Amino acid sequence: MTFASAAELPGYVPVYSGKVRDLYAPLDATGRPVEDRLMLVASDRISAYDYVLDTPIPDKGVVLTRLSLWWFDQLRDLVPNHVVSTDVPQAVAGRGVLVRRLEMLKVEAIARAYLTGSGLEEYRERGSVCGVELPAGLEDGSRLPEPIFTPTTKAPLGEHDLPMSAVEVEAELGREQAEEVSRLTRAILSRGNEIAGDRGILIADTKVEFGRAPDGSGGLVLADEVLTPDSSRFWPADQWRPGRTQPSFDKQYVRDWLTSPESGWSRTSGEAPPPLPAHVVDRTRAKYVEAYERLTGERF
Repeated sequence: MTFASAAELPGYVPVYSGKVRDLYAPLDATGRPVEDRLMLVASDRISAYDYVLDTPIPDKGVVLTRLSLWWFDQLRDLVPNHVVSTDVPQAVAGRGVLVRRLEMLKVEAIARAYLTGSGLEEYRERGSVCGVELPAGLEDGSRLPEPIFTPTTKAPLGEHDLPMSAVEVEAELGREQAEEVSRLTRAILSRGNEIAGDRGILIADTKVEFGRAPDGSGGLVLADEVLTPDSSRFWPADQWRPGRTQPSFDKQYVRDWLTSPESGWSRTSGEAPPPLPAHVVDRTRAKYVEAYERLTGERF
């Protein structure tokens, strides 16, 4: 994970480098960091199974940024977002967004409309997901009666997020804020599926990030990214068949390759995943671009 150089981003200083995004602070006329703004830059890095892979996916940062901006507009009446401007230095044009500086909530806000992934594993063991009881007889890919809130912890890089119960979320956020996070997360997924369904895509689940103004004023603000192939599972609606692994437009393709015999890697090995071969990189990029074009109706 490397920051852009000072020569590439005059007037900005690096603040933080995450799994796939980097944060920079704009400088004021005296050379000091501006306190209420940040620049969020989406890289072409891709993560899977709590590892940042060595192989980038070309254009991924631009796809995710443009798609998030499109979704922020579709969700504007549900919840305010952190976007201030897309006027950023040329070196990060298309990937960078100037945003409000927020105090981020220490909960991964996840909603599920379909049962799969870790939620399916927990359901098979307990008949529930994050304490939410579900009907018997559900399969991989089953549509849930209604979207459910299934939050997790925010683990440091390299560690696993852990499921959180409603009681644990309330202890972390307080009752009123916990209820609002649950309501908004489920509403975002529902709105996403209303829009995506008309475009031939099912959104199985999604993760969103919320923050608040550092002084505590105002309500929750939607931040980071929203309803992208990195933060959500996108399935082609015409190929949806419960009881099997669904085809996808998201990074599940990368996860599936990593756990296939071709990769030679084991999740339990304790070793970092291998580099992605060219055919996986090309196919992943194509999936991300197709998702963007289907949803927005725009050519990438």
